[in-house]
Amino acid sequence: MTGTALWQVIAAALRGEIASGAYRPGARLPSEADLARRFGVNRHTVRRAIAALAEAGEVRSRRGAGVFVVAPRADYALGPRVRFHQNLLASGRTPSRRFLRMETRAATDEEALALGLGHGAPVHLVEGLSLADGDPVALFRSAFPAAGLSDLLTDLAVTLSVTEALRRGGVADYTRASTRVTAEPCDPVAAHHLGLEPGRPVLRTVAVNTDLAGRPVEYGITLFAGDRVALTIAGTEMR
Repeated sequence: MTGTALWQVIAAALRGEIASGAYRPGARLPSEADLARRFGVNRHTVRRAIAALAEAGEVRSRRGAGVFVVAPRADYALGPRVRFHQNLLASGRTPSRRFLRMETRAATDEEALALGLGHGAPVHLVEGLSLADGDPVALFRSAFPAAGLSDLLTDLAVTLSVTEALRRGGVADYTRASTRVTAEPCDPVAAHHLGLEPGRPVLRTVAVNTDLAGRPVEYGITLFAGDRVALTIAGTEMR
């Protein structure tokens, strides 16, 4: 391995093996120690090669778990009918959801305004992770008006589906009234849940869903891992 920096040779070899399918999306690469033995170099050289692949978006490190091949971005359509499970299934991924917090409390001023509620009205708050093939792709926080949806948290815990939980509460259908998309650096808490380095960019959506009568039923803020999700709007892809 002469004429080219050793780390570049190692990065090229691993990139070729990823492209050939030897390491498929979601697969874990060998450890630094194993790669160092294989290529006859020190771990610092391997680490630099892995860093180059990570900077190119080809692999991703998970704290305490290792380095994994990055799957192609999942397309996530933003439109009148935004449904997490349908979006992920349509992109060929297996969706799942993990709840981190579920409670009923007084609405913040922001939540009350978005949901058309009085100051301090009760809301159901739900926070959690959306996953694609077991990999976290989004961290969400949603507030629902508690009036008329008294069993929402129980129904969510059972069904793991916002659509089904709302249906059980009498909301037969709902549509997206508005979505605002911005990019921002990832804070340490979100970075921990999404497996990102703090400060990495995430896509932030702020949305309001309404029932068929136009009444707000959900106010949600979601942070999408930009290297794992492509938000699409009217056929235009935002990466």
